[in-house]
Amino acid sequence: MSQSAKTAIGGMVTALSVVLLMPTALDLFVYALPALAGMLTMFSVIELDKKWSAGVYIAVSLISILLVPNKEAAVLYVAFFGYYPIMKAILESKLPKVPEYVIKFLLFNVSVIAAYAVLIKVLGMPFDQLMGLTEDDGFFTKYAVPVMLILGNIVFITYDIALTRIVTVYLRVWQKKFRKLFPFK
Repeated sequence: MSQSAKTAIGGMVTALSVVLLMPTALDLFVYALPALAGMLTMFSVIELDKKWSAGVYIAVSLISILLVPNKEAAVLYVAFFGYYPIMKAILESKLPKVPEYVIKFLLFNVSVIAAYAVLIKVLGMPFDQLMGLTEDDGFFTKYAVPVMLILGNIVFITYDIALTRIVTVYLRVWQKKFRKLFPFK
């Protein structure tokens, strides 16, 4: 594939990813849209390579930090969802299943904790607001962080499995159609 074709695909993935992050301004899909934008990174891993995908990740990260009104969504993309498909491809190609999943879970947990530390400590977002808590949630407030981490890990494994299945469907069904529609040489 030529450099100009790679640039075109990288530009399309970058633009689509940023557009996907914009509706989070309405506090809708604050977690789902960064995850979906990350799935587009997986497309660039398949069609381009990991280096080009890293460029897409960096471009989307910079643009989203500057332009996406919902900073929580932008930080979640930067801290995890944007680069995870690249790391997933690397880990799955180099490691046996058990170490692969141990590293994936460590990566997820460290990334999410770091993201929320940045949101709270650097950007000054209130913890209660980020967790969706009210004053009446006294009992839950005490256990909010561990409960959210447990739920987050459940969602993460679902996301990881979904990425794998989407890649499988893309490779079996859609890749031929994509390459026929866009015959880059």
